[in-house]
Amino acid sequence: MYLSRMTFNPVMDYQQLAKSLSQDGYREHQALWRLFDNDPEASRDFLYRRVNERGRIKYYILSQRMPVDSTGLWMIDPPKHYDPQLLEGQSLFFTLRVNPVVTISSTDGKKRRHDVVMHEKWRIGFKELPQSEKPALQEIVQTSCLQWLSKRSEPNGFDVSPEQVLVDAYHRHESLAKRQKQPVKYSTVDFQGTLTVTDPELFRKVLFNGMGKSKAFGCGLLLVRRA
Repeated sequence: MYLSRMTFNPVMDYQQLAKSLSQDGYREHQALWRLFDNDPEASRDFLYRRVNERGRIKYYILSQRMPVDSTGLWMIDPPKHYDPQLLEGQSLFFTLRVNPVVTISSTDGKKRRHDVVMHEKWRIGFKELPQSEKPALQEIVQTSCLQWLSKRSEPNGFDVSPEQVLVDAYHRHESLAKRQKQPVKYSTVDFQGTLTVTDPELFRKVLFNGMGKSKAFGCGLLLVRRA
């Protein structure tokens, strides 16, 4: 695996381009897919994360193949081989952007995915609560998303303590691809904090394969470093 960091070529109108891509998940994914289009038969084999560092948009990409830019659009730092050495009980600082959803069976017997934050607001009857009793949105985000992460920690080989994790940047998105009548709607939230590795092999798999849904839209990449 390769871990790459890249940004827009400064000779391009990168500010307008960055704004355009950040507002359209499909265009962003297509622009990154072109870095790996040397094999038209290959399926998507990369995860990515868009970050804003000191006012400049950067991308982190974890991929099975090295990214190659034939467009002149990107400035790519030399990709690094990604082969983390993991130990049981190891503490790591992590950041993670995910689309947190829960699957609910409806009255017609079909299973549907719901944004965990919106589902929690529905569960507590948020709309009907008196204004004085309505919890703050950030409180709902923190509680529901931490529950989502905690349920997925053991199967993925790690453990988290709620007091060591911050949940932030909850956003709802819409993106419309060509030949698609209805936009894709999804939400994102950012986690950052400290985790403990409980099963190195399981944790290695989630590092390489990502976590959650909407990976094509920049979700799921778990970035770690020593705590």
